[in-house]
Amino acid sequence: MNRRRSIGAILAVMCAPLAWRAATGEPLKVDLSGESVGAEPKMLVPVVGIWRIENDGDKKVLTVDGRQWKEGQSSAGIADKARVLYGERYAEFLDRVQAYAYFPYAVAKDVEDFRNGEITVRFEGLSGRIDQGAGILFNLKPNGDYLTVRANCLENNLVLWQFVRGKRSSVSWVRNTPTASRQWHDLKVRIAGTKVEGYLDGKLYLQHKLATPVSGKVGLWSKADSHMYFDGFTVSRAE
Repeated sequence: MNRRRSIGAILAVMCAPLAWRAATGEPLKVDLSGESVGAEPKMLVPVVGIWRIENDGDKKVLTVDGRQWKEGQSSAGIADKARVLYGERYAEFLDRVQAYAYFPYAVAKDVEDFRNGEITVRFEGLSGRIDQGAGILFNLKPNGDYLTVRANCLENNLVLWQFVRGKRSSVSWVRNTPTASRQWHDLKVRIAGTKVEGYLDGKLYLQHKLATPVSGKVGLWSKADSHMYFDGFTVSRAE
């Protein structure tokens, strides 16, 4: 076995537990403790916006930094990242990325097809004059269409958005959901076929039934000039 094959075999073994957890009923938890500060996350693929690891006190968190945002931007090396996510269909995916450049997002690369279960994350809004949005992205298709449930520290609402053929529209909108800036909050999405539930800080606020069942990749989402911290991203499948 040559050196290149040896390295490939080692990487395959290292990644196997993550892929196995994503394919079974065990939760996939994004552990940031071994990540490098200042670098992009290893278990999430940034597609739009600036995503990196930072220190928050004595722990590491994932940051989406929109402070330099003007009109949105794709992540660095987006073509290679699209290949990681969708292989030969990467060009189809890239066609839609620029249409969503206003909305930063990163995709969990070890979750191939999430259909039923829960996705949770903790977030804190640091700054943002236009937005301080934190969302859970799901139902991401190879053509770039997806859904997201997002909270916003400036608007105090919880919204289910859909993105189809480069256009965004609201599916369900819930107001009066207290989401203070500079405080940590818990966001959860529960999926059961076509049923979507959105929870903020443990309280069920949003319920909606989709026209078709959920099936696709998942990740984290934000908007415009939002500067947010994320931690504890977990994907739990249900049978």
